Amino acid sequence: MSERSSLVRGMRDLYEDELANIRLVETVFSETLESYGYALIRLPIMERTALFSRGIGEATDAVSKEMFTFDDETESLSLRPEGTASCVRAVIDANMYRGHQPKLWYIGSMFRHERPQLGRYREFYQVGAEAFGFSGPDVDTELIRIVQDVWESLELAEEITLEINTLGNTPSRKQHRDALVEYLAQYKAQLDEDSQRRLEQNPLRILDSKNEQTQKIIEQAPSISDYLDAESRRHFDEFQERLVRLGIRATVNPNLVRGLDYYTHSVFEWNTDKLGAQKQVGGGGRYDGLCELLGGAPCPAAGFAIGVDRVALLRNELGLASQASSPDVYVVALSDDEEDYALQVAAKVRAASSLSVRVHQGAGKVKARMRAADRSGATIALIIGAQEAASNQVSLKWLRINREQVTVPVAELPSTLLNSN
Repeated sequence: MSERSSLVRGMRDLYEDELANIRLVETVFSETLESYGYALIRLPIMERTALFSRGIGEATDAVSKEMFTFDDETESLSLRPEGTASCVRAVIDANMYRGHQPKLWYIGSMFRHERPQLGRYREFYQVGAEAFGFSGPDVDTELIRIVQDVWESLELAEEITLEINTLGNTPSRKQHRDALVEYLAQYKAQLDEDSQRRLEQNPLRILDSKNEQTQKIIEQAPSISDYLDAESRRHFDEFQERLVRLGIRATVNPNLVRGLDYYTHSVFEWNTDKLGAQKQVGGGGRYDGLCELLGGAPCPAAGFAIGVDRVALLRNELGLASQASSPDVYVVALSDDEEDYALQVAAKVRAASSLSVRVHQGAGKVKARMRAADRSGATIALIIGAQEAASNQVSLKWLRINREQVTVPVAELPSTLLNSN
């Protein structure tokens, strides 16, 4: 007997109901983004490792600890841990923002070598959007409005909160970083192990530490608000004012820094208290220097990414999960002699409507075929015996409600089905 091949740790097979819930989340994002004029872009799941180390930052956890990386002959390649760097690379390659202001969205698998747990997987699904060529906070608030529209469509608006902050422009961020390092250096021995490492490599991430002792230390740490220049303060003030005008509630969290190096000015995160430790369902912000850092011309930009898995999980926790779809119609030939006619009937219904039609396959007595129709979850069974086939008709049997069975000509079948409710 051959050895059974098992699933790779941190990966998942998605079946019926779980997949139906994920597809609903993806569909709502797709429809909402396209209603705002964002165009879909397909990005590769594999890039040169240098793209992520330069774009995201070598000291970030995503690059230093979590990427799936391997050597391919003469270069190092990695599975994408996030979508922004790839999207920026694609825009630069196609010279898309020369004289244009592209708004793009993408969806697909991301990969991080994390400890698997509920809501955290090594292959996970994200939907993201990026807007290029816009320097003002109007596009920042548009991105948030898009996501708010999605939360409302998915009945999650009251379950997800928005936190915002500013990291200022590059000079403001550098001044704050220097002051933060100077302050924290005094307490280095008291910081948790991760924070000690980050003090040398990525000190802003210490502000997001969950360690209780480190949290007490950073309570008195220098705040970015004390280092904002006039431009940065004006950008953040207008950002907040626009959110108020849109009726979007947001809480300013001065310790919100995001986990990636490319952010400038506004940053934001969406959180929930319904998923335990996996509270964050998405985030984003502005990254005005990333295009230039990756070899393109200077271009202001902003974007977001949402964890589709966690949004679907949240809906499930709230009892809102979608169920796997069933066919609308089940076509039953009562004997093998009517099978060809049954296939023709099914084809006519599909061509004339958007109904999902399943045809019975496999032998069986009439009772067995009707049981299969009922188990399929279909609303209506189209029953075809010798008499129906000879007269070019079909019998309709309602499977979920008590309604008298009727026989109709095939020519009238699509309209009858569409009006059957």
